[in-house]
Amino acid sequence: MGAEAKDLVLKEISPYLPAISRGLIEAQSEEFLARVEEIRLRCGQPLMLKLGDEDWTVTANGQPSRSLHLGYRVSEEDIYRSIASISDNSLYAFEEDIRRGFITIPGGHRVGLAGSVDSEGDRVRTIKYFSGLCFRVAREVPGAATGILGEIYAAGGGGLVNTLLISPPRCGKTTILRDLARQISSGKGHPAQNVVLVDERSELAGCFRGIPQLEVGAQTDVLDACPKAIGMMMAIRALSPRVIICDEIGRQEDYSALRECINAGVRVICSIHASSDEDLRRRPVIRELLGGGAFRLGVVLNRSRGPGTVKEIIRWEVS
Repeated sequence: MGAEAKDLVLKEISPYLPAISRGLIEAQSEEFLARVEEIRLRCGQPLMLKLGDEDWTVTANGQPSRSLHLGYRVSEEDIYRSIASISDNSLYAFEEDIRRGFITIPGGHRVGLAGSVDSEGDRVRTIKYFSGLCFRVAREVPGAATGILGEIYAAGGGGLVNTLLISPPRCGKTTILRDLARQISSGKGHPAQNVVLVDERSELAGCFRGIPQLEVGAQTDVLDACPKAIGMMMAIRALSPRVIICDEIGRQEDYSALRECINAGVRVICSIHASSDEDLRRRPVIRELLGGGAFRLGVVLNRSRGPGTVKEIIRWEVS
């Protein structure tokens, strides 16, 4: 695992880092790099690496340290050299990605962008004068959803039921949704079914130029960078899904699209930011969906034993 994780960081992400930062990171141990979830470059600030819930830096002589003030200071030139590598010296070709605030690189890793946002009304025109980059390491965990998938089938008496993953940020919901897609569409223990991933944030499948970089299953179609409500309707019209999976529902139009999917007989598995059933029910639209039987199963996640820890299984009855 350690060697594989080191290869992941070194082979897929390192080429997009500025030379000094790349050298400092490549000098770290396999065990250290296996835990890296984010690499952050901020102009004038220490090179930062997030390992689980811990923030680390690397000193100018290559030593990992929890004392952030000792870390190598990222320069403006470092930021722009990295941007040039990510965009292949053509920011114009990535205009749409920049408007969304991130660029996906080969391997499915996402690079978040910080800087001066040029907007018009509620529309972002571009980001310029870049001041920070956040490399989010895309790690697949095959089998992460096995226990949850068993609960979903059990709740449906052997068939899938509409399921809501309830989770605060950074609790593994994206990893679990990806693995659910992989297992459902590949027929792991049950007949394979057509799945559509509506991947608005390009995190579930990690598409690069439309091609999934992460394993999402043999019978999965991906609508990458597509707004969830629009993507759900597109899927029903054109892709004949048995199951639609999406991340982080929250807008009114998302709820309306969910109703359309359910009325069409399509099973839906999605996630929502919340910490508990009680937290969910404070939201009138969600309370209405639950009361109407839109979802039968809720899975509450936390990080008590690491990302993806199942805190509670909820079985909702139609009221």
